[in-house]
Amino acid sequence: MPAHWWPSLRAQFKSPPIAEPLWRRALCACPLARRLDPERQNRLHQLAALFLARKRFHALAGVVLDDYWRLLIAMQACLPALQQGTACMRGWHEVLIYPGEFKVRRNHHHDGSSSGCVTEDAHPPFGRSSERGPLVLSLADVQLDLEQPWDGYNVVVHEMAHKLDMLDGPADGVPPLVDIPRRRWIEQFRVAHERLAGAATDDDCPIDHYAAASAGEYFAVVSELHYSQPALLRQSEPAVAGLLEAFYGRSPADGCEPLGLRRSR
Repeated sequence: MPAHWWPSLRAQFKSPPIAEPLWRRALCACPLARRLDPERQNRLHQLAALFLARKRFHALAGVVLDDYWRLLIAMQACLPALQQGTACMRGWHEVLIYPGEFKVRRNHHHDGSSSGCVTEDAHPPFGRSSERGPLVLSLADVQLDLEQPWDGYNVVVHEMAHKLDMLDGPADGVPPLVDIPRRRWIEQFRVAHERLAGAATDDDCPIDHYAAASAGEYFAVVSELHYSQPALLRQSEPAVAGLLEAFYGRSPADGCEPLGLRRSR
């Protein structure tokens, strides 16, 4: 069924259209979008045009970014918006694209000092997002996700899940909920997160152990699984899988042959 926000978006839609040959080329290269039914493909088409009109892309460290790659990124970023609406685009304006892994510089306060100490993450990430900051992505991982769409990972979906999570404050694994009981969401995700955190090794649970880092990371990681390996998620955490299907809608990966998880973070 169309989301409740869809008629108003169509009525107000004024973004420059995406050229049909470009859309068809990108659709062929994005299996997640290609497997959507025609109605949801049409919604994604218009949402991607809105995303491209609202967001400024910055190609960094030698990246060459053309209209085709901007569209491929926008298409994946808008997948959560098919059910949740344009709220996940609110409050931020830029997309930064690095060629590969990148280091994130942050201000930290040590020993109660008020002076900021700039440090770098020990393990360069594939993507990064903050409440009001840009969406930061590794182009190499975006490419890999397009080549291997059913292996459990999608960096764009992961970072957009964080954006959704932070719509109502710091990332805590509980995005704004409309038709899903908040108490049920919190309890089911808490139990699943604690179960993963208590697993001794990755072999004890098919969900990437990186998700145990925090409730926010757990939500982002299982969001990736919803879009790229939902059968594995249903097998491992059926209650969480059901809540994510209610939140995001049916996964385009349903019916695809699952592959082994390919990388650790």
